[in-house]
Amino acid sequence: MQKIDSKTAGGKSVQRIGSIINGEQRLREDAATIEVINPYNGELIATIACASKAEVKEAVDGAHAVFQKTMRHMPAHERSKILRKAAILLEERSEQFARCISEEAGKPIVEARAEVARAVQVLLFASEEAKRLHGEQIPMDSAIGGENQIAIAKRVPLGVIAAITPFNFPLNLVLHKVAPAIAVGNTIVLKPAEKTPLSANLLHSLLEESGLPASALQVVHGPGAQLVETLVTDPAVKKVTFTGSGKVGWHIQELAGRKPVTLELGSNAPNIIFADANLEQAALAMTIAGFTFAGQACVSAQRIYIEESVYEEFVSLLQQKVEQLVVGDPNDEATQLGPMITEEAAERAESWVREAVAQGAFIRTGGTRNGTLFAPTILEHVTKDMKVVCMEVFAPIVTVIPFVSEEEVLQEANDSEYGLQAGVFTSNIQRAFTFADKLEMGGVWINEPSVRRFDHMPYGGVKESGIGKEGIRYAMEGMSDVKFIGIKLI
Repeated sequence: MQKIDSKTAGGKSVQRIGSIINGEQRLREDAATIEVINPYNGELIATIACASKAEVKEAVDGAHAVFQKTMRHMPAHERSKILRKAAILLEERSEQFARCISEEAGKPIVEARAEVARAVQVLLFASEEAKRLHGEQIPMDSAIGGENQIAIAKRVPLGVIAAITPFNFPLNLVLHKVAPAIAVGNTIVLKPAEKTPLSANLLHSLLEESGLPASALQVVHGPGAQLVETLVTDPAVKKVTFTGSGKVGWHIQELAGRKPVTLELGSNAPNIIFADANLEQAALAMTIAGFTFAGQACVSAQRIYIEESVYEEFVSLLQQKVEQLVVGDPNDEATQLGPMITEEAAERAESWVREAVAQGAFIRTGGTRNGTLFAPTILEHVTKDMKVVCMEVFAPIVTVIPFVSEEEVLQEANDSEYGLQAGVFTSNIQRAFTFADKLEMGGVWINEPSVRRFDHMPYGGVKESGIGKEGIRYAMEGMSDVKFIGIKLI
């Protein structure tokens, strides 16, 4: 990746990066710039030369041209080979990518390495699925008049995919859009989050080295408010896939008009702990689910419902585990909880906790802030109209809520505008299947937390949590069309 050095006030050199359009990094001197800040220590690590609207248009045109000339004709085995080679290279360079993610996102290095390992797996899944994009033969003689006819339905690529991604998983969530698009034979214009742009440029270099035509993946950097409309409304863009906030996502759907759209939006995931659950296991699961990457995941545990007879026992176990979490420098191998993405985000979390306390909530543990570091927090005595319960907190905060009956907790869990994933902890198989069926969610885990995601499973929400599904094969289906071909035998 091309670099231009500049100097910070402290004399430390930083990168200057730009959009990658038709294989060329754009570093116009007159471009508006955005600073990329290390969330933990506030250091300037890079500046972005933002794309202009004209450059976004150029990126789409370039992606469309290479789709027509190359990608739509590329055989499946070649697409598979590119993705497989990319997986090999990413595994070889895993520490470089992990360090990049940790620095730009403030993610603890152990979690950053886990993200890279998942990204390798995404590429391998896509490589395998590229060879399994099956259609079907249709028995035309099932219909009157269909004698002596043969027909097939085959999957074909759509063309240019516009992909808009968030900061919290700057490599893996990008690949959940880029890898299936390549597997199908599409091209992509990627608009990554402004706060975490570095890993996207590294990924472009890696894919180009793996044999992907340079223009098949275009990367445009800059504020979404200035670039997204130009990108989404371009006639050459045939599908839009977005992960981020609901407000932005639903606006993008309006901009897209009749184009197919996949929206992976927010949630405030419920997790239900019954008295017959393994409480030790459930407490550990909630510690992971509530506080991984400082709670900045859309399926983080936020509402934890505990059967009243074991409420105090469970919350004590949870508190003990939460208070043992190591909070601090993401570069420290021992750190389990690092900073939030910005101080503004941490201040918002702090204000929500203060507001909840003013409304009658009790801080069981945590609730304090030091810059971007927000202490892992458990809130009790909450009510469903508090922001920390009814909205997406996106912070290391969980609320604990006792319940008495199955009917009560089912109603409470479903009483939300969101519906992405949920977790249910019980040893009662009948109850497990009942809740799996009746919870209004895109996905339900039994004896696993809501935050659990494997990269080949269908993933997507209902209600305000979005539309469409990700997970490699499911994303590929959404990035392709079914074409009918019929033949009359003479």
